[in-house]
Amino acid sequence: MPIKVLIIDDSALVRETLSQVLNSDPDIKVIATASDPIFGVKKIKIERPDIIILDIEMARMDGLTFLKKMNETVDPIPCVVCSSMVTEGSENAMKALEYGAVELIQKPALGTRKFLEESKLRICDAVKSAYQSTGNIKKLIPSPIAQKREAPQPKLTADVILEKPGPLTTPLETTEKIVVVGASTGGTEALKDFLTMLPEDAPGIVIVQHMPEHFTQAFAQRLDGLCKIHVKEAEDGDTVVQGQALIAPGNYHTLLKRSGARYYVEVKDGPLVSRHRPSVDVLFRSTARYAGKNAIGIIMTGMGDDGAKGMREMHDAGAFTIAQDQATCIVYGMPGEAVKNGGVDKIVPLQNIAQTMLSAAMIRR
Repeated sequence: MPIKVLIIDDSALVRETLSQVLNSDPDIKVIATASDPIFGVKKIKIERPDIIILDIEMARMDGLTFLKKMNETVDPIPCVVCSSMVTEGSENAMKALEYGAVELIQKPALGTRKFLEESKLRICDAVKSAYQSTGNIKKLIPSPIAQKREAPQPKLTADVILEKPGPLTTPLETTEKIVVVGASTGGTEALKDFLTMLPEDAPGIVIVQHMPEHFTQAFAQRLDGLCKIHVKEAEDGDTVVQGQALIAPGNYHTLLKRSGARYYVEVKDGPLVSRHRPSVDVLFRSTARYAGKNAIGIIMTGMGDDGAKGMREMHDAGAFTIAQDQATCIVYGMPGEAVKNGGVDKIVPLQNIAQTMLSAAMIRR
């Protein structure tokens, strides 16, 4: 069955053009359009879509308000925000990601029809990526026209980036603790709350937050201005040091490595893992392998199951692992899957994660 899409945009031209673009892909079907979120809710009640494409500036209810309300429901529908108001690093872009947008597409203020037509591949890929990133296992069945195209890629594990750590790969325990964090939907705000609670001498931190390419640098700079610790976008070879958090750049996997007593990050390309790049599973697996008992792992709010397997590997390697509780998550997907997988030592509300981590770091020295 094709992916069912609802388009919510106040421009009739955009609704028409997007419908044509998406319906030209045999794996996608636009089932309805709406001029604002109020009408959109009525369409959802008639037939539930798999994905919503959402504008921001609309009458009666803006897209950000709708997005926030949608992701506060028990069963949110993944949203791709397509708007001229999500320029790189803008407040609207950060808010859209904070409220749970799975993908962002910036459309121009002028020449919108031409842009949408020329960006067919980007838009269709964003819909498919949003659909798959939620952990949805419904397989796309291409039409005969689409069968000539390459088949949908399987959901890859961290094996494609780094072999699973064995019992002999865990390093000796040291006094220096390394913290790794994974987050997705709702994670931008959760990370802000967590990082602003940390003192200047907090352990070195490496973070994977699912976020489009080019947005992570602005996100890191925003956090750096709010926190006592230094926050920056990770670069290949950066040393993990006390009082600093490194954020994995969008569209690149980030691994923790060790050379003697020095921990550093490797930033590299590679296939999507658990439907993501960067992947939490990749970061967590590398941490299990190179840090073992020296690590503390944290998994926060997010759709899907990225990080669940990696957190279990960290747990089995002797790391202390923490999951955000369901009550404080925007989406209890990733933490919930990690708990189900048996890799979590402690489940705590968001406001207690920083202190739990700091206490664990002190006890385990």
